[in-house]
Amino acid sequence: VKSEGPKLVPFFKATCVYFVLWLPTSSPSWFSALIKCLPIFCLWVFLLAHGINFLVAHRSASRILAGLIFSAVGDAFLIWQEQGYFIHGLLMFAITHILYSSAFGMKPLDLKAGLLMGLVSSSCYAFLYSYLSGPFTYLVAVYIALIGFMGWRAIAGMQLCNDLWTWTKLSACIGAMLFMVSDLTIAVNKFCFPVPYSRVIIMATYYAAQMLIALSAVESRDEEDFKKRS
Repeated sequence: VKSEGPKLVPFFKATCVYFVLWLPTSSPSWFSALIKCLPIFCLWVFLLAHGINFLVAHRSASRILAGLIFSAVGDAFLIWQEQGYFIHGLLMFAITHILYSSAFGMKPLDLKAGLLMGLVSSSCYAFLYSYLSGPFTYLVAVYIALIGFMGWRAIAGMQLCNDLWTWTKLSACIGAMLFMVSDLTIAVNKFCFPVPYSRVIIMATYYAAQMLIALSAVESRDEEDFKKRS
């Protein structure tokens, strides 16, 4: 953790810039899009700092980097969501969740965690369903299924009960849960009713989630360093 901390300093600074400037969402601009995406750009740099060879050799890390790229595009679309680009942002983040799920892998399967996430996802959709109309009725269903699947794969990889967990797997799990909190807050605030301090909740949990998921990509590097020391 200590070795990765300094590489995340630009991310923390960029996040502070976003919250300090707190640009109004009522007047979207390319500058506000840049400020919003800047922390995610810093996470690109964080992963690239481990070396191109590392990313090429480890598919999970390269898929998380690809997910961060799609996330930044999604963030930019959501700046103009009131101008009709909400669905575009939804699509970008759907691709992000597919990439993250692929990065986390399908082993171990952990059907109990899958059942739990299935129940949570179904409950969330059941709550939102009466507020949805038109294409959002099925688009939100597909999105919830994708992020729920991503959460399942993150939880399954942790293996807390088997004493096989690592801090990177734990960060992936917590990151996935925070991502779900962020997206659920967006959905409730947009489709159901205004959520107090919604923007703070959405962005704080979102940035934390992305940072933790990016951190989970360095597990392969940790394993390599351990083997070298051994």
